[in-house]
Amino acid sequence: MTEDADPEPAVREVTVRASGHEHVSAGHASTFEVTSDDWLTPAGDCILAVEADTTPADVPRSFVEACRSRGATIVAEFEAADATETVTGRGHPDLTFEGDRSMVGRTSDYVDDRTVMVGADKAAADFDRRLVAALERGAPLTMTLRVEP
Repeated sequence: MTEDADPEPAVREVTVRASGHEHVSAGHASTFEVTSDDWLTPAGDCILAVEADTTPADVPRSFVEACRSRGATIVAEFEAADATETVTGRGHPDLTFEGDRSMVGRTSDYVDDRTVMVGADKAAADFDRRLVAALERGAPLTMTLRVEP
């Protein structure tokens, strides 16, 4: 690569593939989560899917930097079986995307290394029950995260 070459384009979209699980209940009122863990207990009522192929730490740095703006809109689109759900939230300067197990969307402004959006307009309990039922049956999930400046 020469010095005059254009820098790599900013990544604005990340796709995560995961699997539903028999213990998916999606009852949590303030968060949703997709985890790379291969297990789920009934207590994990925010978890929508397991065995995710991407964690926050895997996300390209240009995507993370775009999410660190308070003005950023972050959209998460979920697809499983014939059901879909869209969640819209915001970026935050403290987002690090350093977690190595789970991606968490939050209705609050709380941020930790797993947080991928704050101010989400939905939590797990708000998800379309057709989507939740498909995930409870073990359906594959595709979650697409998109950041809009």
